[in-house]
Amino acid sequence: MLGFLQQPVMVTTEVNLNMVALTAVGLLSRLWQLAYPRAVVFDEVYYGQHISFYMKRTFFLDGSGPPFGHMLLALGGYLGGFDGNFLWNRIGAEYSSNVPVWSLRLLPALSGALSVPMAYEIVWELGFSHCAATGAALLLLIENALITQSRLMLLESVLIFFNLLAVLSYLKFCNSQKHRPFSPRWWFWLVLTGVACSCAVGIKYVGVFTYLLVLGVAAVHAWHVIGDQTLSNVGGLGPPSPGWGDVPSILWQVRVLCHLLARAAALVVLPVLVYLLFFYIHLLLLCRSGPHDQIMSSAFQASLEGGLARVTQGQPLEVAFGSQVTLKNVFGQPVPCWLHSHQSTYPMIYENGRGSSHQQQVTCYPFKDVNNWWIVKDPGRHQLVVNNPPRPVRHGDVVQLVHGMTTRLLNTHDVAAPLSPHAQEVSCYIDYNISMPPQNLWRLDIVNRESDTDVWKTILSEVRFVHVNTSAILKLSGVPLPDWGFRQLEVVGEKLFRGYHGSTVWNVEEHRYGRSQEQKERELELHSPTQVDISRFMARFSELQWRMLTVRSDDSEHKYSSTPLDWVMLDTNIAYWLHPRTSAQIHLLGNVVIWASASLATLVYALLFIWYLLRRRRRVCDLPEDRWLRWVLAGALCAGGWAVNYLPFFLMETPLFLSHYLPSLPFQILLLPVVLEHISDHLCRSQLQRSLFTALVVAWFTSACHVSNMLRPLTYGDRSLSPSELKALRWKDSWDILIRKY
Repeated sequence: MLGFLQQPVMVTTEVNLNMVALTAVGLLSRLWQLAYPRAVVFDEVYYGQHISFYMKRTFFLDGSGPPFGHMLLALGGYLGGFDGNFLWNRIGAEYSSNVPVWSLRLLPALSGALSVPMAYEIVWELGFSHCAATGAALLLLIENALITQSRLMLLESVLIFFNLLAVLSYLKFCNSQKHRPFSPRWWFWLVLTGVACSCAVGIKYVGVFTYLLVLGVAAVHAWHVIGDQTLSNVGGLGPPSPGWGDVPSILWQVRVLCHLLARAAALVVLPVLVYLLFFYIHLLLLCRSGPHDQIMSSAFQASLEGGLARVTQGQPLEVAFGSQVTLKNVFGQPVPCWLHSHQSTYPMIYENGRGSSHQQQVTCYPFKDVNNWWIVKDPGRHQLVVNNPPRPVRHGDVVQLVHGMTTRLLNTHDVAAPLSPHAQEVSCYIDYNISMPPQNLWRLDIVNRESDTDVWKTILSEVRFVHVNTSAILKLSGVPLPDWGFRQLEVVGEKLFRGYHGSTVWNVEEHRYGRSQEQKERELELHSPTQVDISRFMARFSELQWRMLTVRSDDSEHKYSSTPLDWVMLDTNIAYWLHPRTSAQIHLLGNVVIWASASLATLVYALLFIWYLLRRRRRVCDLPEDRWLRWVLAGALCAGGWAVNYLPFFLMETPLFLSHYLPSLPFQILLLPVVLEHISDHLCRSQLQRSLFTALVVAWFTSACHVSNMLRPLTYGDRSLSPSELKALRWKDSWDILIRKY
């Protein structure tokens, strides 16, 4: 019974020493003197601010990308014990003793180091030799721009890591598909592909290009699976017969369906869920009010500790007749603002000669103020307090809005607005005892209602006010008024408006039930300070994602900005850091031998692919079918990966930098040894030709290593350089010097 105990338990394993060595040198090249320089380097000034916000759990809004990358950098700060107390205001500023520089730069460095053995694995999984795989890894290892970027608190190396992980995982999944589909290994690599794709998108939006590439390749393979008639060849049943009712055909249909559902779940559903998880953790961490609150809606602000949440603590949910409210415009452009009025009136005659009603001004004011308070009044009653029990206001009810401090009613009429003459003027009515009767009835339209009997709710309800007499809609035009309007924003009655727009939508931000009928007591009540459950994750996620996509970025030119064509030609670089006392410096500058060779390899691949394709059309197959499929897959993932991560930048109008090219560069480098091996194996006809070609490749790789070593002072910044030495290291300057000399 216990006979198995009579023999020792043996475990055997295989260790790829190539992988071990590549991992070791990758770690050495990225982690060596990682804390140097102990100063803010280029975009560390940008990412460092976000890390401090995470450490203090303070909400911020960043339009550069989703939060996963920032959270990874913040994780390094958390592991290093960073408290977030550092002023990130200047490139080159020395880090204080409380900043764990090594920990903050650790995750990008590890990502860059692990990308080296991953390059080896990708080329090997594509079916090429260990020599080609080692060459691809060594090229990534010695490429100076990749080293520089991965040794700093930046996100490009992390994005490259997950891009490569997504491709590698999918290749391993495809190879598992050939042997044991639906095995634990098969599921592991399929799921990891989806997770890696989601992580790439979660770091930067440009990660979606690699995700779409993997999805495209997976879709082609899924199409082939549908036509694979060996799927039902289990248990000796044989391939499916032409009929659809026998057992083999049913089994084939079931297995095909299972394959398709598994791919859809792992490559579509799972990435979406993981992406949502990033935002869930992000919002869970950033629970405190911060500097970007005003950009968000009232509901979002009220979900944060402090700020608006502190102001709205304990306020009632349902708006009733007699409620005192502040009304914030949902659009928030050009700045967030609140419906406002004051004692001043519109001028009798505007500068262009048009006349006005000389009524009390109504504006939108971008600051909290006591003049932002309004009272929701029942037109059929005179009282300005809430009944007991309160009588809630519902969708479709007609209301009057009474300005709290002046007790004048919100009004609009057939008088042109001051700066938008196509729209009606909005005012608070003053009775001048002339033939201008008040028109102060407004019908409440709850835009996000679930039924026509919905109650107007604090913060949650988005409402429009439709003028009963003229059908005009209360709207923020966003135009600043002249000095007579104190540069506040114009509010109009838009009569010709069609459809939904945020400028016509308002929500109650602060709310209390009015208790004082006398004006003096009411004014004291309005001056006194004022929680609604708005913890719905999907609503907060949707708003935050939309704000991140639409927030205005700085489109001003930068002295280091460049064009996509400059990147391929390496006609640009970025000075990242300069030592304040010596001439040591760090530049983002690529290895010209590797960059030029990779571009040439891409061109050679494209020409060879077209040539083979044309010959196959003529029934001439230069490559066996398995090698042709391997050649096509390598091009789809490597050349395709470069193209989808590079070409979209030609359509972008924001300032671009050399660092934007880095996510596409590894794909091009992976293609280089693939093309070299193909030329050696299939285009060199004799042994002599192969020997000569091998010698050329060795000489070429030696020159790439030499250039990498030459650029080492600019990569690590650990040696002072004279102006002439610095100029000599830039390849175009060196080329110009040679031309002038000879």
